Amino acid sequence: MNFSKQLKKYRELNGYSQEILAEKIYVTRQRISKWKNDKTYPDIHNLIVLSVLFEITLDKLVKGDVATMKKNGQQ
Repeated sequence: MNFSKQLKKYRELNGYSQEILAEKIYVTRQRISKWKNDKTYPDIHNLIVLSVLFEITLDKLVKGDVATMKKNGQQ
């Protein structure tokens, strides 16, 4: 499972729209949309904020995405 699917899963489990999630973590709705569409990845600060907000580990939030990041040369 990649990050965008995890983001959608936990966003919906918590009942957040993209706009509400963006407000909660102080980013734009467009940034959430880019994450959702695999156009960009959040920085470590935003990953930590998301993991705290969703009450899950960072590993759970990004699990399965490491291989994609290596493939794309982002790690």
